[in-house]
Amino acid sequence: MRVTVFSAQSFDQRFLDAALAETPFEPVYHPVALSLQTVALAEHARAVCVFVNDVLDAPVLEALHGFGVQIVVLRCAGYNQVDLDAARRLGLAVARVPGYSPQAVAEHTLALVMTLNRHTHRAFNRVREGNFNLDGLLGVTLHGRTVGVVGTGRIGLATARIFAGMGCRVLGYDPAPAPAFEAVGELVDFDTLLARADIVSLHCPLADATHHLINAATLARMKPGAMLVNTSRGGLIDTRAVIEALRTHRLGALAIDVYEQESELFFRDHSQEIINDDMFARLAMFPNVLMTGHQGFFTEEALDEIARTTRDNLLALSQGHDCANALVRPGDRA
Repeated sequence: MRVTVFSAQSFDQRFLDAALAETPFEPVYHPVALSLQTVALAEHARAVCVFVNDVLDAPVLEALHGFGVQIVVLRCAGYNQVDLDAARRLGLAVARVPGYSPQAVAEHTLALVMTLNRHTHRAFNRVREGNFNLDGLLGVTLHGRTVGVVGTGRIGLATARIFAGMGCRVLGYDPAPAPAFEAVGELVDFDTLLARADIVSLHCPLADATHHLINAATLARMKPGAMLVNTSRGGLIDTRAVIEALRTHRLGALAIDVYEQESELFFRDHSQEIINDDMFARLAMFPNVLMTGHQGFFTEEALDEIARTTRDNLLALSQGHDCANALVRPGDRA
């Protein structure tokens, strides 16, 4: 059974090959993202395997259906890029990887905060050049600071536990909060979290209700000089509003592992090109901004779990068995 894997990197092939060994699946890897321009690569495949920046809107799903594709498996937790109504109408089964090593993303969140707060990235470059001056490297002690965690799912909860263990006061907001959070921190409403938190860390899915959750209005309600961290989805942040808040010093610092327009940039080498993205260029100019290229998930343990869960999803859906990770099951026609 052929499975066309889109947005495939060398690490995807390594872990998927290991997970799919001794199964009936034949993976065919393509480095390009799935779109209406590349969907023909899925011809003769029964399933496609996709990632966060692949496009699965109605026209793409209709094209996949026309080629005989029956199963779509996402090797990620978020599914905002999938038109589930169209998938249901076409009879396509869709499954995701709902949780994979939440500690990986939580630890990367901590790494971003620590690096940005203590300026270790700048200190590293200085020392390599023989400059041991400490001017401009002043940070704050995180112990005793207030961290606001927006989204108390598995990743948010893991992040909260890390900061609580460091002696931070932890606030949490979620429309449907995890009961376990109350053992770690205090559940509050969104406005209270924004007003009290020295660090606001985003760990919620991207949906209509959360698109541009951080905008000009919510930035104005944040504690002046606070740090904003996003390791979830780029669309949670209105980038233009954040740039203005940085420019006026309303926002003290920004750490992002995701970016609203990342589909044109991330997971590829652009070092020999001019990046034609004005907002990205403006962000890169701020000394109090730290950006990484969607690597929060990037640990051996997480990649192994993603590959194994993807395999299990393929097996269940292809054999007509119940799949706990299914967003649309076989036969769920609208």
